[in-house]
Amino acid sequence: MNANDEKREIPKDGLLYGDYLMVDRLLSCQQPITRSFGKEVHDEHLFIVTHQAYELWFKQIIFELDYVRHFLSEKEVKEKNMLFIVSCLSRIMLIWKLLVDQVEVLESMTPLDFMEFRSYLSPASGFQSVQFRLIENKLGVRNDLRTNFAKNHYLNVFENSQVIERIKKAENEPSLRELIEKWLERTPGLEADNFNFWERYKEAVNAYLEDLRIQSENQTNQTLKEELISEYNRKKEQFDSVFDETKHKKLIERGIRRFSHKALQGALMISLYRDEPRFNQPFHMLTLLMDIDALITKWRYNHVQMVLRMIGSQQMGTGGSPGYEYLRSTLSDKYKVFVDLFNLSTFLIPRSCFPPLTSDMRKRLAVPPFENGDERAEGKNLSA
Repeated sequence: MNANDEKREIPKDGLLYGDYLMVDRLLSCQQPITRSFGKEVHDEHLFIVTHQAYELWFKQIIFELDYVRHFLSEKEVKEKNMLFIVSCLSRIMLIWKLLVDQVEVLESMTPLDFMEFRSYLSPASGFQSVQFRLIENKLGVRNDLRTNFAKNHYLNVFENSQVIERIKKAENEPSLRELIEKWLERTPGLEADNFNFWERYKEAVNAYLEDLRIQSENQTNQTLKEELISEYNRKKEQFDSVFDETKHKKLIERGIRRFSHKALQGALMISLYRDEPRFNQPFHMLTLLMDIDALITKWRYNHVQMVLRMIGSQQMGTGGSPGYEYLRSTLSDKYKVFVDLFNLSTFLIPRSCFPPLTSDMRKRLAVPPFENGDERAEGKNLSA
């Protein structure tokens, strides 16, 4: 996973705390640039430490992401690895919580304090964080949906060819979103020759919508009747958008949806039958993916508000970006990787309407799949 990390020579009597953590090297990295101009500004030290802490946590996020992608990229994702995958995602989620709160520490610096050293930072900018771009690519942010400032591709701010190659490599590798998509497409119960969840789900939805239509038609209060009819038409249109694969593909092209039609089916089945033992971990995993997405958006939002507070809405960023206006554009859903999971609630139906599981399907979801080459497991389980 980290073959590029340097190997260390360990003394025979072991390492002391400071040597093990390389504390001297770590603490020597805080060198305020204003000191070089004979004017050391107090709050620049906080600014440096905070951003270095971000980069350290970004490194840990990448470390966890790479492990998750490694296990999900296997031809058969073993059930025994699911807990580890969920644990890594949970750790990523907790780190983002920490990073969201860390913004408050930086906000203890006032705009006037920031002004004391801001002019010395140019052309450095947070936009040039290599690790944050790697995180975006490894998660699966679509490049065609990015907002590029000054009509420049986001890669153009990096001058180091090795850095650019590293980011491009992350673009071309299977992202977490793509791996989750393939994993969801193998959800047990989607097979047409078995439970055939999608057809059963369609029948259940049609029955549910028919009940809504009858209720609206039988309503004697005209105002309420019109409201119920409007609600029925709205829901029918929503469900049509997911049942019609052509409409679904067009929504993907427009960047409104991300998952393939079959992957969305898998996510829906897991959400509906999350209480079944076999779907417990998968449902928890999908929830963590939404948590991570939401926390990144919250982190972006806090950053946007901090920039607005520090430099206002009209000043350019130190790296040449439009500053506040550019950052605000990153808060839209186009930067959400797992937006489909957030929208699953649109297609949920009451528990009483769920397609009942067959006895065979209930057995499949009640016990772990067979492994070690058992032919009954081949291509038939969620972790296949």
